[in-house]
Amino acid sequence: MPSYEKTEEAIRKLSVEEFRVTQQNGTERPGTGKLLKNKEPGIYVDIVSGEPLFASADKYESGCGWPSFTKPIEPAHVQELSDTTLGMVRTEVRSTHGDSHLGHVFPDGPRDRGGLRYCINSASLRFVHRDDMVAEGYGDYIDQVEDVA
Repeated sequence: MPSYEKTEEAIRKLSVEEFRVTQQNGTERPGTGKLLKNKEPGIYVDIVSGEPLFASADKYESGCGWPSFTKPIEPAHVQELSDTTLGMVRTEVRSTHGDSHLGHVFPDGPRDRGGLRYCINSASLRFVHRDDMVAEGYGDYIDQVEDVA
């Protein structure tokens, strides 16, 4: 079983924006994230701990300005917490082992895929292409990525 953890070395490697989003509960400006328009097959992992979070097969275009997913690839790696900042009640999404702020989950996703929209900051994610998943230790999740021969 792989070990996923938040380390000082991983924190030091973060860009200013990645640190602001993951460690200070920030939000990147809508439409600016590097992974927003990514359509390649693979998985999205926590930029801090490396824990697998979302599969490309569950990514969809929601029009909200951030990458959106219908469900986590590994529910145990995603925590959902009440967030009452900004004068509203929302559900914050954090990685379990990295304790990274990822974004929020809303009940307005595609009904035929569970009805949830995980609205996630690109700055909190690292994309692992399907072709690299086995070499990087994510082979157990390759069946959750589309277009597997």
